[in-house]
Amino acid sequence: MSIDTLARADERIKSEPLLAKLMKRPELGAIGGVVLVTIFFMITADSTMFTLSGVMNFMTPAAQLGILGIAAALLMIGGEFDLSIGSMVAFAGMVFGVFVVNIGMPLVIAIPLTLALAAALGATNGMIVLRTGLPSFIVTLAGLFVLRGAALVGLKLFTGGSTQLRGIREAVEGDFLAPIFSGDAFGFIMRWLAEAGIVDSFKSGVPKVPGIPVEILWFIAFAAIATYILLRTPIGNWIFATGGDALAAKNSGVPVRRVKISLFMLTAIAAALVAIITVIDAGSTDARRGFMKEFEAIIAAVIGGCLLTGGYGSAIGAFFGAIIFGMVTIGLTYTRFDQDWFQVFLGAMLLLAVIFNNVIRRRVTGER
Repeated sequence: MSIDTLARADERIKSEPLLAKLMKRPELGAIGGVVLVTIFFMITADSTMFTLSGVMNFMTPAAQLGILGIAAALLMIGGEFDLSIGSMVAFAGMVFGVFVVNIGMPLVIAIPLTLALAAALGATNGMIVLRTGLPSFIVTLAGLFVLRGAALVGLKLFTGGSTQLRGIREAVEGDFLAPIFSGDAFGFIMRWLAEAGIVDSFKSGVPKVPGIPVEILWFIAFAAIATYILLRTPIGNWIFATGGDALAAKNSGVPVRRVKISLFMLTAIAAALVAIITVIDAGSTDARRGFMKEFEAIIAAVIGGCLLTGGYGSAIGAFFGAIIFGMVTIGLTYTRFDQDWFQVFLGAMLLLAVIFNNVIRRRVTGER
């Protein structure tokens, strides 16, 4: 029997057009969204938005949200939600601030302890979900209030009644780990580019952009690692299988419980990482840090192609979803539009992304 006959007889070895393969990718909507938003702001915004300094301005909030969004995307692909990650940012920021200011710990101790505590709390969320059978939406919603309240009470306890803890920048000044979590990187490259006339500089010759904010580098690295794990490792297959059908995955030998608990730990660690980066950068922490970030992270994941039912999604899609968020957040300041339109724009993008992803997926896969 010829190969052509076999191909007609068995669809498993049937070649698939490149366009069909691309249409199946969950991040397609997010990439299209980035293109549309870019065109919109190129028409309506001041041209400085797309200079190097302008790009850094909107990539910085995108990076902070994107770290949370990518972790939320992995958890959603695994079939669960975590609504406590915004409050975890506040709680972890409080814990980290107390470690470095009140106790005087060096970063080499304070950072691992903060991340470990966050991981333990994330694992607790996962174990409660698995042991009780309650929806993760409910369990982590409770965690949202518990952690936000704990951050508020803790700050008042360690500051003598204030909801803000200051002095963090001074406490970590000179620490060898501080440049990894705050400030700008590759300043020497920017200086060289300024001397060569490639990037804008002041009259003194100092580049207008001193370097790349470290959170952007964390964001890119986190997206690259998450994408590699999802697409190139057995763990990625386990995550998709767990979110698609947990019982079938368990019967196939997938360690479903371990996968879900690990993903809850990952979201908590991502929140703690964002807390450490933003707290060192601001030099202080407060009880409202991370407010509403849980919903923004889920929005970034959904815009990036994640389904609310699990088993489908993309880390790189959440990456682009966060960039859309950053562009809209900062881009409106470069236009004459009222910034209060931000919420309307974001809600519309969320709805359009969900509709687009569902329609494309159904047409390509033949679902009804």
